[in-house]
Amino acid sequence: MITMKAIAIMRPATYLSESVKLAKSMGFNTITAPMIDLVDKTDANFKGFIERVMDGAVDYVIFTSANGVEFTLLKLNSPDDFIDQLNKLEVVAIGPKTEKALLKNGISVGIVPESYSSEGLVEKLSGIEGAVIEIARSSHGAPELVKGLAEKGAVVHETQVYEIIRPRDERHARLIQKALAGEIDIFAFTSSMMVRNFITLADEMGVKDEIIRMLNEKTVAAIGKPTSRTLSGYGIEVKIMPERYTFEELLQECKKHDC
Repeated sequence: MITMKAIAIMRPATYLSESVKLAKSMGFNTITAPMIDLVDKTDANFKGFIERVMDGAVDYVIFTSANGVEFTLLKLNSPDDFIDQLNKLEVVAIGPKTEKALLKNGISVGIVPESYSSEGLVEKLSGIEGAVIEIARSSHGAPELVKGLAEKGAVVHETQVYEIIRPRDERHARLIQKALAGEIDIFAFTSSMMVRNFITLADEMGVKDEIIRMLNEKTVAAIGKPTSRTLSGYGIEVKIMPERYTFEELLQECKKHDC
């Protein structure tokens, strides 16, 4: 009899249904508890971002997530005019999911890096000295993107179009309890903030050290180098990190390694 491995999925509530469906299709049992949530945000840089795009004073516009696309367009009274202007510029998507969100909204995508990460974007964009680059992203975007582009001589503007927060959910305590009871085989971390919220929760419950010891006895999977570094900073060994930074690739790597 084959025992199905249990995987903890802690993605935002908007992604849970599709994530569970995908994991189950690959033969995993799932335990869910969103460790992060997404809320709208309009910072002081947003107006300037829109004005520069509408004035044609921009060379590249980078979207680092599908959420960044949706939260940007939701703020606009006339999104069609903005989309028309974007289609006169070079639009960059960090990965296929972001590209799909852009295309769904009628926005042409010129560049998608081979590596779906901030580092991949910096590496992909060449000859950008003096170019004006706009980035629409979350409140917890990796600083490597802005730094790397600026070091290549670009003029970089960043606006935070949504915020990542820690939700409060009764499932959180149950997740920690199941983890300590040995009922979870794989822990899938998809962002640094997800890691921090998970460890903060364990600390608030008085079981931080026990959770870290337990994680090092199980399979910890991470999407992206920043997430992996955050886990390592807590003394947690990352056993799986897919080459392409998508949740599907993470699941495939776990299955491949018989986690």
